[in-house]
Amino acid sequence: MMITVHEDGEQRGQGRYRLTDTEDGHVWGVCAEAEGLFGEPRRGTYELFGWVPEGAEVRGWVGSRVWLVPDDRTLDPWLLEDAESLAPYPGPDGLVLTGLDDYEGPPEGYRGPVRLHDGRRWLGSCREFARVLPPEHAPPPLVLRGLAPSDRLGRALAAGTRRARDLEEAWLEIRDDRGEPLTDRLLRPRIRSWRASSRGTDLIDLELDGELEPVPEHAWPTWRRWLTGPPETPGAWAGLDTRQRGAWLDLVRERGCRIGHQDRPPGQAYELDGRHITDEPGLYLALGEAVNGPGGYFGGCLDALVDCLRGDFGHTAPASLLWRDAAAAREHLSRVLAPEGESYDLLALVLEVLAEGGMHVTLA
Repeated sequence: MMITVHEDGEQRGQGRYRLTDTEDGHVWGVCAEAEGLFGEPRRGTYELFGWVPEGAEVRGWVGSRVWLVPDDRTLDPWLLEDAESLAPYPGPDGLVLTGLDDYEGPPEGYRGPVRLHDGRRWLGSCREFARVLPPEHAPPPLVLRGLAPSDRLGRALAAGTRRARDLEEAWLEIRDDRGEPLTDRLLRPRIRSWRASSRGTDLIDLELDGELEPVPEHAWPTWRRWLTGPPETPGAWAGLDTRQRGAWLDLVRERGCRIGHQDRPPGQAYELDGRHITDEPGLYLALGEAVNGPGGYFGGCLDALVDCLRGDFGHTAPASLLWRDAAAAREHLSRVLAPEGESYDLLALVLEVLAEGGMHVTLA
């Protein structure tokens, strides 16, 4: 599936995409449409033999973070992100998982027994696993359609040399329909080709190579919603599943770290709607909206929450937070699993961090 992300007619002239040199801020060009931004990232595959499930069958999407814990505990666990279970299975007691390996991946040469969990429950164990390396394939190019090029880019295209076509490092900045910054992607763009565009006079279609990690296609519905502008009412994410909430939180985080926040004076009273906190993304989405309104950001993990409490994200200590319907978070987040598999109380840790950051919390 090729997803082309574009603007509506009113915003087309302003350009949703801006290609900007990271070194000097020069804008190479602005355009309204892009192809190749979405796709399937390079996923690793694991074949698990002698699979023994613990509880429910592991089928379909498994979780955003699945930890593989070696049985002997002499090696650290490793992470498989956005994990899915695929058919066919290797024998009657086998399981096939695909996902995004973390930067370390599995220990070199290790094939022994492992136990798996998704941060909330143990999924099962296997006597042996094999990691199948994904096939090498060139990612599709990024095509910026209807690009209004800068004079500097025009000179580079006219020169046509390999050196002139290497733009070294650039940000692809992405704005919503209101022209406000949403997110960006870091590129090392090399010009593959260009041609006159049918989008308008003096515009070009610019085709780039450049190590772009595609946005997963499953995130497209969330992006489509955010490209129209930030939500105007709280809880727009509440009906999403955990995978989609994760994609929503990614955009909230990226936008929240780009826009400026004016810290409010001390003594603010916030109110949190806790009805939909059934997973970790929901926790941080609800907390962000309580402090900074619909679509607001106030941390996406414990470390980020600590940073937000220190200032520059709308909060100034001391303040108070009324956490309504806290029973949902107690039910779903009071017993989660650390990477090694030890159980801990995430809700209690969040409350501790908030208190240390000058936020007095009342649970209701």
